[in-house]
Amino acid sequence: MSLETGVTLHGRSGGEGPAVVLLHGHPRAHTTWYQVAPRLADAGYTVICPDVRGYGRSSKPTPDAAHKVYCAEAKAGDTVALAEALGHDRFAVIGHDRGMGVAYTCALDHPGRVTALGVLDAVPRLEADERVNTRFATEWWHWFFYTGSPHAERVITADPDAWYELDADKRAAMGPENFDYVAAAIRRPDTIRAMLEDYRAGLSADLDHDRAARTEGRTIPCPTLVGWSIRDDLEQLYGDPAALWRDWVAGPITTARIDSGHHMAEENPSQVVAALVGFLEHSL
Repeated sequence: MSLETGVTLHGRSGGEGPAVVLLHGHPRAHTTWYQVAPRLADAGYTVICPDVRGYGRSSKPTPDAAHKVYCAEAKAGDTVALAEALGHDRFAVIGHDRGMGVAYTCALDHPGRVTALGVLDAVPRLEADERVNTRFATEWWHWFFYTGSPHAERVITADPDAWYELDADKRAAMGPENFDYVAAAIRRPDTIRAMLEDYRAGLSADLDHDRAARTEGRTIPCPTLVGWSIRDDLEQLYGDPAALWRDWVAGPITTARIDSGHHMAEENPSQVVAALVGFLEHSL
């Protein structure tokens, strides 16, 4: 699947039934869902897995000074256009990590399109921003390096294999095809530039978007799944992550604690599929 929707989005789609869009995080691509997407298709869903703008083989347009080109609002527009181009006016959207920001922006900005929302391993951007402390800044230092350092692009592109630990152990953990696809993308300087812009938008244009949504009283009306990895640090940072979503979601909230590290779709696909199918069966 490679469709033109203003930018070119590359990925895969298959299955029959209600549409479900799966959005990956950093520094992955659509292939992170390789153990999840086929099982969702087998469960009776049309599954759409794109490389988010700037990642994988999708377009990497030239950044702008305001970081609008790579903001979640633009990527949410990509997602809606892609689903429509594939024949789906309405769809569920599941986002992990950075893809989570695109997913919930879809639900906020296009409530008539999104039937159900899944947010995995993350909290609303504004909630995270308002809780930054020394611990967060120390443990999540890469957010601020990617966003604020003038040296970030040069440092990472000098040796992306070392930066992202692209070694034999990582290849075994990710699966060979997934690893090779992601590694090929992040060895390209324009991918590194685009991924850094994703983070820069996240701490500028995306926060402005969420502040405006809060001021306007906009919330997410659809059923929402909040899932997180219990061997990652979301609970340590925020306690119950679902509690931070309650001011943002007017619809019912379902939770799922996944026994994995951060990359749950690769580390525990069976539990991820069970959580998604159980949620979607009661939401669509």
